Amino acid sequence: MEWTLITIVGPILFVLVLGWAMLHNRRSRAEIRRTEEATRLRRAEEDRDAKVKQDA
Repeated sequence: MEWTLITIVGPILFVLVLGWAMLHNRRSRAEIRRTEEATRLRRAEEDRDAKVKQDA
């Protein structure tokens, strides 16, 4: 009886928790936009630094 309960309820509970975590782990569009902008700025800064070092 116990093993039947564990083998049936366990995977169902696991799938429910996994689905809940995936739904609540999503980033908003504002967060994604902010991250993308910061990445662009960082890469531009690194490119400028690399060019200055290369020209020196």
